[in-house]
Amino acid sequence: MEKIKRLDATEKALELIEMLAEKFGDLMFYQAGGCCEGTQPQCFEKGGFYLRMGDVCIGTIKGFEFWVDKDLFEYWKYSHFTLDVSEGFGPGGFSLETPYGKTFKVIYRLFTEEETAKLEEVRLND
Repeated sequence: MEKIKRLDATEKALELIEMLAEKFGDLMFYQAGGCCEGTQPQCFEKGGFYLRMGDVCIGTIKGFEFWVDKDLFEYWKYSHFTLDVSEGFGPGGFSLETPYGKTFKVIYRLFTEEETAKLEEVRLND
């Protein structure tokens, strides 16, 4: 049975990730549940953000892990994430794309019942 991915990226996001990887090397993504960075995904150099116990890796983009806050994952676990890019500055500012006038964002859609039965497993930070 073919597993359903929880994460994809638009062509714009893939191009930006490639540019950031050329400049910074290995990357990681983290999406928190709120606070000063809102809920926009943040891009860091790999290891540049400390994960909490129970945070969830929902997949990879170009080989780079995409982690979600454990509480946010509980809320969005039946949703597909598509990483995209907006022009301009988002509410964050800690993410690597910010100085380039770009902001990563996520487009969500709910999985169908059929997809939910075939979802890829997630990995917990423990």
